[in-house]
Amino acid sequence: MKRLAALLLLAAPTPAWAQAYQCTLPPAPQSVPAITPDGPARLMPVTGYTLALSWSPQFCRGRENSRAHARQCSGQSGRFGFIVHGLWPNGRGESWPQWCPTNRQPDPASVRQMLCTTPDARLLAHEWAKHGACMVGTPQTYFRVTRLLYDDLQWPDFDRLSRQRNLTAGDVRAAFARANPGWSADSIGLLVNEQGWLREMRLCMGRNFRPAPCTARRLGPPDSASVRIWRGL
Repeated sequence: MKRLAALLLLAAPTPAWAQAYQCTLPPAPQSVPAITPDGPARLMPVTGYTLALSWSPQFCRGRENSRAHARQCSGQSGRFGFIVHGLWPNGRGESWPQWCPTNRQPDPASVRQMLCTTPDARLLAHEWAKHGACMVGTPQTYFRVTRLLYDDLQWPDFDRLSRQRNLTAGDVRAAFARANPGWSADSIGLLVNEQGWLREMRLCMGRNFRPAPCTARRLGPPDSASVRIWRGL
C-alpha cells in the first residue's frame, strides 16, 4: 500500500496520453454504460497485480468497420499501439478476486480522461466493476493508478520488431526489458492467438507494484515460441 500511496502522490491532474500513435479526446464527456456481472463475486486477498496491455493493430484486425469499436479501430479518433485492457488484482495461484461489491460508478469526466489510454468507455466501466472495485475505493483512484503505471513504461519500436525474421516470444520480452530496466523476461507475460499473432502483453507485479515473476498461465508461451506482430497495414 506504500507503493500505491506513492503512485497517487505523483498523479498529474491532466489526462495521460498513453502509448498512442495518435489520439483525439472527444470534445465532451460521454455516457458511461451500465455493466452486468458476467460471473460470481469472488473475494480473496490481493497478492499482486497484472497490467494487461492489448496490441491494438491485432485487436482491430477485421474490426475496422465495427460500430462498437469505432473509437479504437476506425482511425477517426487516432491510431493506437498498446492500450490498457485492464489493471487486474491477482489472488493465490492462478485465481483472482472479481466483482467485489461497490456502489461507486465511474463518472463521465473520469472516463473521458482515460480514452487515450483505453479507447472504449464500456471496457473502462467493465474493468472498474470487475477488477478495480477489488483493489481501491473509487473508480477515479483505479484509473489514476492505471495511468501512472502505464505512463512509467518505455516502448521499443514494435513496428520494427515486427519485421524481425524468426521472431520469438523471448525476443519480444528481451526488447521490452531492454527499454525498461527492472523488468525481466519472467515478469513479462504474452498472449498470442492460435496462429502465433501477438494479442496482449501482461506485466506481472507484486503487491508493491514492482515487477514480479508471472505464474505459468500469465507468462504464456515459452521464450522459444514463434511470435508474429500485426502492424495494421
